[in-house]
Amino acid sequence: MEPVEKNTQENGLPETTPAAAGPAPAKAVRHESAWETVRSLIVILLGVICFRTFIAEATVIPTGSMEKTIMVGDHVFLDKLLYGPSLPFTSLRIPALKQVKRQEIVAFRYPVNPSLMFVKRVIGVGGDSVRIENKRVFVNGRPLDEPYVQYQYVSRMPLRDDFPPSPNLIDTMPAAWGLDPAWARKMPSFIEKDGLHVPQGYLFCMGDNRDNSLDSRFWGFVPLENVVGEPLFIYWSYEAPTGVWVTDGIQEWVKSELSIARHFISKTRWPRIGKTF
Repeated sequence: MEPVEKNTQENGLPETTPAAAGPAPAKAVRHESAWETVRSLIVILLGVICFRTFIAEATVIPTGSMEKTIMVGDHVFLDKLLYGPSLPFTSLRIPALKQVKRQEIVAFRYPVNPSLMFVKRVIGVGGDSVRIENKRVFVNGRPLDEPYVQYQYVSRMPLRDDFPPSPNLIDTMPAAWGLDPAWARKMPSFIEKDGLHVPQGYLFCMGDNRDNSLDSRFWGFVPLENVVGEPLFIYWSYEAPTGVWVTDGIQEWVKSELSIARHFISKTRWPRIGKTF
């Protein structure tokens, strides 16, 4: 029999091999348009705003009122979701996930100047009576167990160490003690025999560094709606005085930033990073 010739066609198309195939056409590189770039930046910006508004926010502790619990220069993340963050540009709030409890640390807008953020410990909530006798705190007649408290001075001073003061003595207290005039006028209406009574919807807050803390003793109650969140953890801690974190003017700010850049390694408190509360 004669050999059968191998058919080189299938379905009428010539058979090809990889060697015979031509080079694959190059894919066209598509560049992002200006609008797509702007749209991406807008999405990122909205994501950051939503995160800061509803979930968490970073803040620095500029004063020593919470030492040794929180140090000057501790940078902390605040959990804002717990206490029902406000909707931007409205008076509406998302429902809170928990209620503020005694001895918790909270961040809040300073009632005297809401542009400032304060971090203090809750001592009394609405309905509580609070009094201080020789530096010792009593809530509803019972002494409060406070292992976190720090005292700097042995000396005893009215208003700071014995609170509330007698109503007839409030007007005689010097302004140098830090007593807010508006609070001095309002305080007597909340004082009863068993102490200062915290109205519903308000908090009585104090710093852990009791001898160096301007708090509810000196300027009054914290409205619940002023509460922003509670500290989660320290993400960075830098050893520097209050003046580095509270600056006046761009020149002082630049000077502080340059100092931080020069001493970042040596003055960062590395063991405090990641500390929770």
